[in-house]
Amino acid sequence: MAGTRTLTIIKPDAFGAGKTGQIIAHLEQAGFRIRAARVLHLTHAQAEAFYAVHRQRPFFAPLTTFMTSGPCMPMILERADAVSTLRTTIGATDPAEAAANTVRKLYAESKERNAIHASDSDENAEREAGFFFAEADRI
Repeated sequence: MAGTRTLTIIKPDAFGAGKTGQIIAHLEQAGFRIRAARVLHLTHAQAEAFYAVHRQRPFFAPLTTFMTSGPCMPMILERADAVSTLRTTIGATDPAEAAANTVRKLYAESKERNAIHASDSDENAEREAGFFFAEADRI
């Protein structure tokens, strides 16, 4: 998976607002291919486990509450230089600071309700994909 695949999550705000199709189209136009996808409603325990690396950060509790507020859509995406290209495609965490025509500039509500998650490294992409998808789903 390293180098060519990454994980993204269309978050509950964008999923609930009916922006999923537009976001997927945006990602596909950026050259990504969907290799695995599912819709689920995270439990509090699942959200805490997924974001455990941020447990000591002040935004941990609001983030896990937000991520359990409705369905989300994790996906494994594929293309060359997947991690850095996806992070450029989605834009800065705060949509007010995101570049024009990025996913967050177009579809995010705020820094906290920012429409989409993207892995920040090849190692985290592998770990995060394993959280949501069985090995057979990642082939």
